[in-house]
Amino acid sequence: MRFSVVETGYDQRQVDYCLDELGVRLSRLAERAEGAPEAAGEWDEIRQEAAALGGLLRRLDLGDAAATRPAGDAVRREAADLLAQARVELDEARDEARRVRERAYAEAVQARRDFEAALDARRRREVRVDEILSQVTVEQVPADTPTAAAGVPGSRVGVGGVDEGAQPPPGRR
Repeated sequence: MRFSVVETGYDQRQVDYCLDELGVRLSRLAERAEGAPEAAGEWDEIRQEAAALGGLLRRLDLGDAAATRPAGDAVRREAADLLAQARVELDEARDEARRVRERAYAEAVQARRDFEAALDARRRREVRVDEILSQVTVEQVPADTPTAAAGVPGSRVGVGGVDEGAQPPPGRR
């Protein structure tokens, strides 16, 4: 008899159906045996089949350690191997996650230090610029003061308007 293997053993409905069917067959055999005492050959055949079915039923009811142990042991070994492999992979994944987390934390700390250093340098430059600008004195220049550009020959800038001796640039008149 073959049963479908499910997550935790065999399909319980299939096993129950098989046991019920065996019980019915045993009952029929017992009735035949009671009704056929004169047929010795048939009696022996019935008795052998009943004994075989009874033995099968007892093995199924008791779990028949001898019949199911090799298959159960193989399944247990395979399950233990899979569990061990899964644990190894889980440990490796945890180690990798720990390394990634530590690396990310170290990079974040370094980035924060770099940012704070840059911010501090900017603040120091700002203070220095403020110090320099506080020392500068600004004097108002009168509007009629000639500028450096007024002293350049050929320049049209100056006090009193256009320089009389200056020539206009080529192409303009």
